[in-house]
Amino acid sequence: MTGFVTPKLEYVALLPMLIIFAGAIIGVLVEAFAKQSLRKFIHSLLTPTTLLLALFQVFANKDLVTTNAAINSVVIDGPVIIAQGTILILTLISLLFILDVDSFAPEASALPGSEEERKALAIGKQQTEIFPLLLFSVAGMMLFPAANDLITLFIALEVLSLPLYLMAGLSRRRRLFSQESAMKYFLLGAYSSAFFIFGAAFLYGYSGSIQFSQIRSAVVGSSGNDVLLLIGIVFLSVGLLFKVGAVPFHAWTPDVYQGAPTPITGFMAAVTKVAAFLAVLRIFYTVLDGAIWQWRPLLTAVAILTMVVGSVVALVQRDVKRMLAYSSIAHAGFLLTGVIAFNKAGLESSLFYLLAYGIATLGAFGIITLIQDSQGEVTDLNRWAGLGKKSPAIASAFAFFLLTFAGIPLTSGFIGKFSIFSAAYESGNIAVVVVGVLTSALAAFFYIRVIVLMFFTDAKDATVTVTLPTLRSSIAVWGTAFLTLILGVLPNSTLSFIENLAIFTR
Repeated sequence: MTGFVTPKLEYVALLPMLIIFAGAIIGVLVEAFAKQSLRKFIHSLLTPTTLLLALFQVFANKDLVTTNAAINSVVIDGPVIIAQGTILILTLISLLFILDVDSFAPEASALPGSEEERKALAIGKQQTEIFPLLLFSVAGMMLFPAANDLITLFIALEVLSLPLYLMAGLSRRRRLFSQESAMKYFLLGAYSSAFFIFGAAFLYGYSGSIQFSQIRSAVVGSSGNDVLLLIGIVFLSVGLLFKVGAVPFHAWTPDVYQGAPTPITGFMAAVTKVAAFLAVLRIFYTVLDGAIWQWRPLLTAVAILTMVVGSVVALVQRDVKRMLAYSSIAHAGFLLTGVIAFNKAGLESSLFYLLAYGIATLGAFGIITLIQDSQGEVTDLNRWAGLGKKSPAIASAFAFFLLTFAGIPLTSGFIGKFSIFSAAYESGNIAVVVVGVLTSALAAFFYIRVIVLMFFTDAKDATVTVTLPTLRSSIAVWGTAFLTLILGVLPNSTLSFIENLAIFTR
C-alpha cells in the first residue's frame, strides 16, 4: 500500500499570491468583527500594504523560473513575473480612486432624518466589502497567467471573475443600471465559463491529461486535424475571448462599463485585460503551438472583426464610458495581433502594450469621476462641451489620455501600437496590420472629436463642474499622465526589462 506523499510546494514562488489571499481573508474578518465606523480606515491601511508586500516579493522573484511551484499546477517564469507586477501596480493606482470616490454608499439626500442623521446613515451604509473583493479578484488574476493545467486555469478564472460580478453592482443604491450591468456580467460570464469547461473537457478527452505539457505533447505528435482537438480549441477560446472583450463575445462590455462604479470600471478595463491576455498568450504560445494552422485563421478573423466593430461603433456613442468601452474592444483587437504574431516580439510588445494601455485607462476613468453635477458623475458627452475652459488642466490630461489611445507619437500608445504591429508584420500577417492601421486612424477621429468638444465648443450646461481632486486622486491622475509620457518618450529601459524576461517556460 502506497503511503501518503506530502505535496511539494515552493512557497517563495507562491508567496506573492499567498500574501494577496491572506490580505483578502483578513479583510473578510475585518468586515465581520470591526465596527462600521472603523472598517474603511482599517481597509485603507490593510489593502495597500498587502499589495505593496506582494509587489516587493514579485520583484524579489524576478529571476525565479519553476514549473513545480505547486505540484506542477503553477508555473513561474518571466512573463508571469511581468504580468503579476503589472497587475499589482495597476491595482495600486485603482485603489487610489476607489478610496477617494464614494460610489458605493447611497446619496445622503435620499435617506430619512435630519441632515446630520442622513450623513451619518450614509457613512454607516458604505460598502467596505469592496476591499476584500478587490484582493480576491487580484489573487485570481495573479494565478490565471501562472496556471499550468486546465483545472488551475478554471479555478483562477472563477476566483478573478466572481468578485468582479459583485463589484460591478456595488453602486446599486445610486442607480439601478448598476444592478442591471452586474446581472448581465454574471449571466454572460456563467455562459462563457460553461464554454471554457466544455473546451477543457474536449482537450482532456483528446490528450488524456489536464497538464499543459501533456496536452502540448499530444498536439505536437498529431496531425492537428483531430475533431476533439479542434472543438476543444474553439470552445476554450470562447471562454478566454469573453474575458478580453473580443467580438463577437463583447456584448457585456459597454453595459457593464457604463453601469459599474467608475473606479471599478477602470479596474476591470485595465487590470483584467493583463491577466486574460497573458493566459491567452501562454495557451496559444506554449500549449497549442503545434496546432497554429488551426487556430491562427480563427484568431485572425476575430482580431479583424474586433478592431473594426470597436472602432466603428465607438463613433456613434454619446456616453463617455460607453465610448471608452468600445475603445477597449478595439484595443483588444490590437492586442490579439500580438497573439497572432506568434513570435518573441509579439510577446514582448503585448506585455508593453498591456502596461501602457492599463496606465492610460486608469487615468482616463479617474478623470471621469471628477466631472459631476448635483446628481453625481456626468458621462453624457454633450455636457462635456466647454470643459477645457472650466478646468484646463483636467481637460488637458483627459485629452492626453485620448491621444495615447489614438497612438499619437510621444505617448506610450504610439510605442505600443508600433511594436505590436511590427511584430505582426514580421510574422507575415499583413492583413491584420493593414486593418489595425486603418482602424487606428478611424479611432483617432472620435478621440479628437471629444477634444474639440472640450476645448473648441462653448459650454451649454452650467451645472457641470470639475470637482477638485483630493491628494490621492491628484497623485493617481498626474502620476498616470507622467508615466504615460515617460513610456512614450523614454521606453527603452522598460522594453529592455521586458525583453530580458519575456520567455515562456514549458
